[in-house]
Amino acid sequence: MTVVYVLIALAIVLIVVAVASVKILKQYERGVVFRLGKVRGGPRGPGLILIIPLIERLDRVSLRIITMPIQSQGIITKDNVSVDVSAVAYYRVADPIRSVVAIENVAAAINQIAQTTLRAVVGRHSLDETLSETERINQNIREILDVQTEEWGVQVTLVELKDIQLPEGMKRAMAREAEAEREKRAKIIAAQGEAQAAGELANAADVMMAHPLALQLRNLQTLVEISVDKNSTVIFPAPLMSTIQELGTFLDRESKAAGGSSPPAAPVLRPNGAPVGD
Repeated sequence: MTVVYVLIALAIVLIVVAVASVKILKQYERGVVFRLGKVRGGPRGPGLILIIPLIERLDRVSLRIITMPIQSQGIITKDNVSVDVSAVAYYRVADPIRSVVAIENVAAAINQIAQTTLRAVVGRHSLDETLSETERINQNIREILDVQTEEWGVQVTLVELKDIQLPEGMKRAMAREAEAEREKRAKIIAAQGEAQAAGELANAADVMMAHPLALQLRNLQTLVEISVDKNSTVIFPAPLMSTIQELGTFLDRESKAAGGSSPPAAPVLRPNGAPVGD
């Protein structure tokens, strides 16, 4: 019976050892094997990995891109404006062995260095540059982080400023500035329109001076436009009144020349419509 118990115990130990020696790594995972505290070989995986229990230890490292939010930082810009800036960083492990051996906690280290880098880079820019040149600031932060994390076997792929919070007084000042800028553009556009209209009117005046009939045609067109709405007001332009006066003078002269009885001449009218002599 003792031999049976021993065999059963050995079988259980072998099963436990076999289970402990078999490791399965996913497609996005790599394994770093330590034998008696020393790294053995290169990264392992993916797939089935065999290790020696109690002698070898396997550390799993994920190669997927990790999204790390950078909490809001109170930063004073180059022009002494206090702003709260938050960002987000994306990084991945490029060298599994260095990410395990060179640093204890990759995520915590990158989070801390990203906060300090964000504060340093934004502090070198003015408020206007921070708001308008976010792409360049993102690139500067990424390059600095990428250089500092290279020795850890980590590659920073992207850094983006997520939110920039301004003081309420600064928001109101910027709103007034934007409104003033829009009013300035509106006045400039209106002035340019007036200048163009004046130029076109000058050209029209030159044409009418060269062709007097053009003014008569324009007067008639104006009368047509006024009478569209069934207006009861009748307007006689000054050139038309001068023509009527000249016509009356002509008829009077013709009647005197004929020396006979003729219909009474048309009254001579002033440009305002009153008969001459009143």
